[in-house]
Amino acid sequence: MKIDAHQHFWSYNTTDYGWMTADQSSLRRDFLPRDFEPVLRHSGFEGSIAVEARQLLAETEWLLDLADRHEFIKGVVGSVDLRSDRVEEQLAKYATHSKLRGVRHVVHDEPDDDFILGADFQRGIARLAQFDLRYDLLVFPRHLANTIKLVGRFPDQPFVDDHLAKPNIRHGALSPWRELMRQLADFPNVSCKLSGLVTEADWSRWRPADLIPYLNVAFEAFGAERLMIGSDWPVCTLAGSYQTVMSVVLDYAAALDERARRGVLGENCARVYGIVEPEVKRTSMPPRAG
Repeated sequence: MKIDAHQHFWSYNTTDYGWMTADQSSLRRDFLPRDFEPVLRHSGFEGSIAVEARQLLAETEWLLDLADRHEFIKGVVGSVDLRSDRVEEQLAKYATHSKLRGVRHVVHDEPDDDFILGADFQRGIARLAQFDLRYDLLVFPRHLANTIKLVGRFPDQPFVDDHLAKPNIRHGALSPWRELMRQLADFPNVSCKLSGLVTEADWSRWRPADLIPYLNVAFEAFGAERLMIGSDWPVCTLAGSYQTVMSVVLDYAAALDERARRGVLGENCARVYGIVEPEVKRTSMPPRAG
């Protein structure tokens, strides 16, 4: 099964989506399953992971409702307040839904670069494992040193690094991002999404060659078994069509052996997020003579 490990939905309003800047005006409309499923299927993908776009409990409930109504949504990365004294109550409520596979916080928008080292935040991280939930890391390169400290403190907690920590592709910068990603890869509880890279490049002038050095670092550091393809749809449409964006990793993966390719294109995502397909109903067979 081929899975897009990272995409979003929203029913646009001006209150909840203030993060959409003036140059992202094309995103200021509804993007719903009816818009995404034909694009996903046309590209040969059977499913996706829907990731929160609002830091609200209502977002988690809404995404889980969409997942109930659309089989192609294989999992949800929702939002809870990890700093709340009631975080365990929130997790217990939503983790009963089989498609809630993880949570995340928009760390890169926090004014304090040490946010993820806060005692209240880490108290919330410590509650995730008991509910079999992953934590999606949404950080910039400047947060990677603290991210390394965080994942080292929770060796039994699965982490997924979104968008390769958003390297500065627009200016072709590799260091110190490259060296820090290699350190992050030393922790076996961390996987990475090959997603969101085009929006870190020049939206109108990027070429696949601009992204290859960053993919090389990811594969060298993490190995194919801890990487997964993702689109970041519809945000990726700022820089190109779904097919154009996904073709960068698809073309890169074409040079891998079959096992590694299957992993990057879906099997790693299914394993990391614990996606279990419904059992196929078996036809009853007559008893054997014997």
